[in-house]
Amino acid sequence: MKLFQKTLLLFFVLGIQTIVAQVSPDCINAIPICNNTPVNGGTSGYGVDDFSGTAESGCLERTLTGSIESNSAWYRFRTGASGQLGFNISIDVSEDWDFALYQTNDCNNLGEPVRCNFFDNSDSNTFIGVGEDPTGDDLNVQYEDWLQVEPGQDYYLFINNFSNNNAGFSIQFSGHIFVTNPYDALDCSIIDSLLGPPVTECEGNTVQLDATTVNASTYNWFQDFGNGYEQLLGEHNSTLQVTNSAMYRVEVVRPTGNLYSNVQVAFYPMPVANPLTDDASCSGLEVFDLDQKDLEILGGQNSNDFLISYHLSMDEALNGVNAQPKQFTTIAGSQTIYARITSKANPRCFDASQSFDLINLETPDLNFPTEVYLCGLDSGVQIGEASPNLNYRYQWSTGESSPSIIAQQEGEYMVTVTNEQAGLLCEVTETITVSRSNPPEIQDLLIEDLSTNNTITVITASNREFEYQLDDGPYQEGHTFYQVLPGRHTITVNDPMGCGSISEEVIVVGFPKFFSPNADGSNDYWQIDGIETLENPLVHIFDRYGKLLAELNGASPGWDGVLNGKPLPETDYWFQLTYSNLEGERITAKYINNHFSLKR
Repeated sequence: MKLFQKTLLLFFVLGIQTIVAQVSPDCINAIPICNNTPVNGGTSGYGVDDFSGTAESGCLERTLTGSIESNSAWYRFRTGASGQLGFNISIDVSEDWDFALYQTNDCNNLGEPVRCNFFDNSDSNTFIGVGEDPTGDDLNVQYEDWLQVEPGQDYYLFINNFSNNNAGFSIQFSGHIFVTNPYDALDCSIIDSLLGPPVTECEGNTVQLDATTVNASTYNWFQDFGNGYEQLLGEHNSTLQVTNSAMYRVEVVRPTGNLYSNVQVAFYPMPVANPLTDDASCSGLEVFDLDQKDLEILGGQNSNDFLISYHLSMDEALNGVNAQPKQFTTIAGSQTIYARITSKANPRCFDASQSFDLINLETPDLNFPTEVYLCGLDSGVQIGEASPNLNYRYQWSTGESSPSIIAQQEGEYMVTVTNEQAGLLCEVTETITVSRSNPPEIQDLLIEDLSTNNTITVITASNREFEYQLDDGPYQEGHTFYQVLPGRHTITVNDPMGCGSISEEVIVVGFPKFFSPNADGSNDYWQIDGIETLENPLVHIFDRYGKLLAELNGASPGWDGVLNGKPLPETDYWFQLTYSNLEGERITAKYINNHFSLKR
């Protein structure tokens, strides 16, 4: 549906020709069409109201003129064969045209249209019609379904200009019926004129006008380029070979009276399809933009004058059917795309001689890291592809062309990797950032022990992202380990970017923070919990001045706060835990908050 617009008085626009095509604003005088399709120069008003004041006809609605029609043209045709039939109406993208098709032989009994379209042209389409948009746009709402016709069916085609502009239109019939019956798909017996309907042809071709009449004694031919008819000297045969656009007239001289007939002949430029180069669709790109091939096939020709379509077979290109969408979905391997360049003014003028191969070419797949570190005092680090594809080319921003290079300084390094085959290429560019870093360093281990949930938190000397491991467990991103069992453990900090790793052995044990040796049977001895998990453990207890007060082993019940039979005073005391490692070396346990209190 659309909004009503103010309708202005329109005048004929001749398009690229200097002769006026036949136009009828009324159904009763509808222009007959057979296999030579007329090219219209525009519409001007609507004559009589062919809908007799009716507010609707199919999808059509009344305009501000008070009628369904605003600026109309009527055509009629009769089918001469059976099959699939459609038509394309070429219009200016800035204008709004409607159409309705009636199956009838009586303008006074049109009935409901068998095909009808009243959508506005908000999508700026270049074609409306029945069947398929020749541009390959299968979403064009101004197209209706194909007709399935039988011989001898009469149709009236109504075309209406709903806009305030009038650049005219052209009609071309389409469908498989023109493949099976190229010369009699439409019945030309409906043409009463001796010379038939208007004729359109392509420049470089010849049109033969045939005025053969029984009992004719001679023929006189005339031509009008716009300044009146002038006789063509020496042309007195029943046929005339025509190569120029003009209005032509024949005078048939007969004993019973002379017969006159006029016909319009219009020639249109024949497009030239320029050679197309093969192209590549790089893997990872599901869609190839066929628009990028238009400039190649056009050469220096004006893109506004021609329609370019692409097809999957030569037959489809020659017949102008099944045009592929310009955003073409690619397939694996190679396929041949056939191009067709068609005159918008006369769609019968086309060139479908060119094609190109579209090859689905592999885009290089880059698997090397894009963040790399110069570790410590390293003088250089290798960046790029360690296992290169021998079919690829490598080009670095440093000027080097090897798959990998040695980066000696911090910064960004760009590499372009190209896969080229038979002159076609797919390439990808990657940036590698090189930074300087030091190997990981454990600054401290924070141990929360003597609880049901022992934890170890690793403090490093850098805020870089490392990965952490407890004993032989999996690496984790977090630097805290939970539910750690008492005993000896190994903490490992690793740099995932390759700057090394460091390990520390840590002891998780529990001990009372205070004890009270008052012989009450509760908390009378101080000893480390879990000491039995260590190999040859020894605990030395000291006062604040470093004097050794006691030595405990794994079998000792603990210290009772006595030195040489004398109870020691309430104060803080220190201890040191040692044990044997797997190599038999004596190790002092680190990261233990090693003091406790004696209370009496």
